[in-house]
Amino acid sequence: MTVSDSGARPNAFDIEAATRQNENYRTVVWTGKYLQVTLMSIPVGESIGLEAHPETDQFLRLDAGTGRVVMGPEKDHLDFEQDVVDGWSIQVPAGTWHDVINTGDSPLRLYTVYAPSHHADGIVQATRADAERDEAAGADEPPSWTVQPPTGGADEHA
Repeated sequence: MTVSDSGARPNAFDIEAATRQNENYRTVVWTGKYLQVTLMSIPVGESIGLEAHPETDQFLRLDAGTGRVVMGPEKDHLDFEQDVVDGWSIQVPAGTWHDVINTGDSPLRLYTVYAPSHHADGIVQATRADAERDEAAGADEPPSWTVQPPTGGADEHA
């Protein structure tokens, strides 16, 4: 199944099938004015990476694999821990440090909904290193036509 970002136009697709088939670290599949949908695949033993989005709420849902989510108010104070599997959802309030670690023996497949939009529309990043490179180069910014918070707080990474 191939899904491409159609921008802020009506869209419908089988998100579970697309998520299970996605082999990229991140694939942005829909960008709206106020929110965004991405598919993610986390290799065995790896993680999303400890981060905080000061102005972005995030919803994640696992469609394959086994993991552990950690969250907290500071990067060295992660007081929320939960094992998660296929079918579980994770809600990350803006400003919360969080990470999702693949603890299983197969890729962890999930999708994420960001509000507001958080990444460049349609961007595909095969690996976490690609995503980090794009962010450092300024190549992974949400489109100018999306509504962003007035403060524009930058993401934080551990």
